[in-house]
Amino acid sequence: MKILVTGATGNVGRMVVDELLALGATDVRALTVDPAKAALPPGVEVVQGFVGRPESLRPALAGVDVMYLAPHIPTVFEACRLAAAAGVGRIVDLAGAKGDHWQQIEDGVEASGVPYTHLEPGEFMANSTLWAAQIRAGDEVRDGYANSANAAIAQEDIAAVAAKVIVEAGHEGKSYYLTGPESLTRRQKVEAIGRALGRELRYIELSHDEAVEQLRPAMGEYAEWYVEGVALLAQHPQPAVTTVADLLARPATTYEQWARANADLFR
Repeated sequence: MKILVTGATGNVGRMVVDELLALGATDVRALTVDPAKAALPPGVEVVQGFVGRPESLRPALAGVDVMYLAPHIPTVFEACRLAAAAGVGRIVDLAGAKGDHWQQIEDGVEASGVPYTHLEPGEFMANSTLWAAQIRAGDEVRDGYANSANAAIAQEDIAAVAAKVIVEAGHEGKSYYLTGPESLTRRQKVEAIGRALGRELRYIELSHDEAVEQLRPAMGEYAEWYVEGVALLAQHPQPAVTTVADLLARPATTYEQWARANADLFR
């Protein structure tokens, strides 16, 4: 089985490559913008390209049985049409919850007619690094909606699920909604980071507008969208589901585990 991993040096794509190799995949092709700097493992076929430049996909698609599709909304329809024309047998895409900002990824995949498996993770635990500068500077995190709660997921678990459904039969036509194992408030997440650091951190709640302005330097035009989502989760917390554990036959990574493993990001 020839597997193409797009976005192979991205936050999730790079982990997908490692997980595929760990599962015994021997014919992995990795698409990356700069092969010379990719530092991908030996045995991985590295090709230059980017889903945001669909024409660069043509050589990478030759002979591919399954493609892992990194999310890039502007070109998803064209990229998937090219995959269909190349005879790709299945697309495993990274999208998001149905109906949200990432719905266009699933729409583009399905419009191509290629059999698919949709991965629909919620917020990544790694988004908490938005607080890193404040935590390095002191013991207070200033942000909005302290009681906004979701079941954030570790990127490592997303990658493990992606690799599993790529190499294993029986996942065609399925959508997998993915969360971490527990729903936590933003205040609880900050406290967990504090425990990982051996410090007591405090969450100082900002108004909606203050939270948007604080995020604007990092998120630009998406700051308002992000804070609106956080506000919604204060009223309707996201419950955890067991999909990761069900698919991987092991517990999903807890936020506490993630915080301990990534404590250096906040030091």
